Amino acid sequence: MISRFSGQITGPFDAELVKALPNSLAYICHNGAGYDNIDTTACSERGIRVSSTPIAVNNATADITMFLMLGALRQAYVPISAIRAGQWQGKTKLGHDPQMKVLGILGMGGIGREVSRRAKVFGMRVIYHNRNRLSPALEEGAYYVSFDQLLAQSDVLSLNLSLNATTRHIISHREFAKMKDGAVIVNTARGALIDEKALVSALKSGKVSSAGLDVYENEPCIEPELLDNPKVMLLPHIGTATYETQKEMELLVLENLRSCLQSGKLITPIPEQRDAWKSQAGTGISNCNGNNNGTNGRQNNGRNGHNGHVFHGHI
Repeated sequence: MISRFSGQITGPFDAELVKALPNSLAYICHNGAGYDNIDTTACSERGIRVSSTPIAVNNATADITMFLMLGALRQAYVPISAIRAGQWQGKTKLGHDPQMKVLGILGMGGIGREVSRRAKVFGMRVIYHNRNRLSPALEEGAYYVSFDQLLAQSDVLSLNLSLNATTRHIISHREFAKMKDGAVIVNTARGALIDEKALVSALKSGKVSSAGLDVYENEPCIEPELLDNPKVMLLPHIGTATYETQKEMELLVLENLRSCLQSGKLITPIPEQRDAWKSQAGTGISNCNGNNNGTNGRQNNGRNGHNGHVFHGHI
């Protein structure tokens, strides 16, 4: 099992580390929804199947998103800091209500949909952009728009997508320039989705009125100009830090382990491998039996089901 804390011990689970793994390793079961700390391309090239825990984190991450969203709208950092310093309200300013605001969600996966449900309870109108438009049943009243329309129309922008080479700095100077004046941005996904230098500039200019951040580009280090900015609500990457969610994540890891050992199939394979091997296998389920590892038909070193090894220890 690999978690987001593993990198603090070994560094990224990169190509060099993947290359050094024994040939018998067939599966990696990651304890986390985001898996940018794993070089999945290197894993795929070696026929190593990777799973994550996307479903288990949805509610807790959506809850912390709403917490930061409401805090940023009300610019709650100032009064929170003031009262702890014995200054009562300090330099508290008037904030904004969520009602009638347009929430733009970038990344309408499980977390994004849970954020949408919560936001509508607060009277927000929800628009979203995703790689693919969702079915009406999954949209639940949210409206699909282009990326540029999302930027231009959102009063609040919530980032709920995964980090990869394509999405790194998906919000930078160009994107901030296209946003409404005084927009709010919330990020509970991965810090490097936002160019933090560009965010600092947008806060200074007033293009962004406030921000709510649970993740940062160079964790655990935080850009000093964000750390000292009273317009920014900051949390130390605690989106999934609840007893219930941690238990669900661990159980899902164990279910993936059991499924691999018993049937050679992952329950929650990462999308890149799921889509690639689904098309090659011609089935609707991730086939992890080693017959084809999705790398130009190269055989998976004879690793079938439980004959391969499963990586399930913290590194």
